[in-house]
Amino acid sequence: MIFTLVVHSAPYQSSSAASALRFACAVLAAGHDIHRIFFYRDGVHNASALASPPRDEQNLPAAWQALAEEHDLDLVVCIAAAVRRGVLNEEEARRYEKPAANLAEGFELSGLGQLVEASIKSDRVITFGGAR
Repeated sequence: MIFTLVVHSAPYQSSSAASALRFACAVLAAGHDIHRIFFYRDGVHNASALASPPRDEQNLPAAWQALAEEHDLDLVVCIAAAVRRGVLNEEEARRYEKPAANLAEGFELSGLGQLVEASIKSDRVITFGGAR
């Protein structure tokens, strides 16, 4: 089975982002595939290179990076949501005349079209977090 995951929650806002990570690990361990992990709304904060949780807490952005590297996963961050929340790659930082970029390595800014395409190519789309 092919899955796409959509993460709506910031890394430490609730347990949703951590649940998404555990689900992704379980799916892969069971032999299934993940087509894409799409970070939307406050979920874009999972892609910040500036996250600095205490040493006794899981570093979710780093955990997403490690999982993606190990399994060659596509980590896509909604560009509109990211720019609005100050998560920028080098190109967007220049475009908006900001002094620095903070998009973590392994994450890619892109549009909602990537989510639509992933939905078409996946058997299941699972959403973590959402509207309050």
